[in-house]
Amino acid sequence: MPMDKKADIMIVGAGAAGLTSAIQAAREGARVLVLEHMEAAGKKILSTGNGKCNFTNQKQGIAYYRGKDPAFVLPVLGQFGLEGTLQFLEGLGIAPKCKRDGCYYPASGQASSVREVLLMECRRLKAEIACGIGIRSIEKRDGKFLFHTKQGEFESKACILATGGKSAKKTGSDGSGIPYVIGFGHKEPELVPALVQMQGKQKFLKDVAGVRIDGRVRLFVDGEAAAEDEGEIQLTEFGVSGIPAFQVSRYASYGLLEGKKVLCQLDFLPGMEKRQAKERMCQRFFAHGGGKTAGEAMTGLFPEKVNRVLLQESKIPWGREARACSQKEIGRLAYLVQHFEVDIIGTKGFDGAQATAGGVDTGEIDPRSMESKLVQGLFFAGEVVDIDGMCGGYNLQWAWSSGTVAGRCASAFCKKSRQAQGELG
Repeated sequence: MPMDKKADIMIVGAGAAGLTSAIQAAREGARVLVLEHMEAAGKKILSTGNGKCNFTNQKQGIAYYRGKDPAFVLPVLGQFGLEGTLQFLEGLGIAPKCKRDGCYYPASGQASSVREVLLMECRRLKAEIACGIGIRSIEKRDGKFLFHTKQGEFESKACILATGGKSAKKTGSDGSGIPYVIGFGHKEPELVPALVQMQGKQKFLKDVAGVRIDGRVRLFVDGEAAAEDEGEIQLTEFGVSGIPAFQVSRYASYGLLEGKKVLCQLDFLPGMEKRQAKERMCQRFFAHGGGKTAGEAMTGLFPEKVNRVLLQESKIPWGREARACSQKEIGRLAYLVQHFEVDIIGTKGFDGAQATAGGVDTGEIDPRSMESKLVQGLFFAGEVVDIDGMCGGYNLQWAWSSGTVAGRCASAFCKKSRQAQGELG
């Protein structure tokens, strides 16, 4: 059966935001066609939450979203937030399971379940998805959007760009939507990796590779505090990883892009005052250090690999008698325990990133509708917009929320357009 190349709404991108837009618009009665350049829809959904799909979080608010104007999310979440998301996905068949940290997952434990129910609903609503579509350009002419593709010309009354960012190229999120954004007169966005591992230059990183340790990550850009987060830190031969590192990484990416000095400071005794940290170290070396070496005095406090590097950087020999160390040396060690510095020289890039920071300037989008302020009938949804969430289901929550608002408002735009044409007729 030949594909109908005309629709009320053409959606570019069949990720979480695009599929949600398609479902919500179709539920409002719009004829919808989704154009996807990959050979299958929803591929990035499969990799979320390590394949388990952390699709939202119990904790919500502006503090969990980033961008030049994080407050942009509030009117969007106000229309379709946590409760709306849970009802939406439950209605499709996803039984939600909330863990202690507030993260929601499908009870099946499989991201493929989320992808499949979205595709099932698209099929039920006859919201068609065309995969393998190579779009050369998009233009608006005579009140219609024209999509010039390798498969011919498509036409619609409204357009939703849900093309994603540049993270996870293999899943289709490769930045290919940015030329369309620029073509419509929007400013060219600066995209950088977010939720990504950071690379350090210190040689001692090879000595602590493989260590997982609880602590706090503080990020400084040109000496100014940029962000911080606490949790399990993963030390690798190339740098710093783990959720706390991911949470601050977008600021490292922007700092590096601007040619600034980026410093990561690790605190292995978070929440402890400087005085208390020194007292703890003095107790281990002096009060309980009898008959012990410096290395033995550190045993049981941190992983051995970390202990060795801490003593090495403090200029305290591993085999020295613990009680032979000076107060100054122990003071230096205590300081280092809470200010372990790694110079950040790069990240693992977009291929290693879970999200993209940057996107369409939110100042050019109406947050009540996700419609472009420059082009009537043009809407945006998901990661293509300059909003990125923290780890914990926030990027998918943004996809569900922005996709819903864009889909519903694009449908309303089409209805209004038809009414106007009818009146003119």
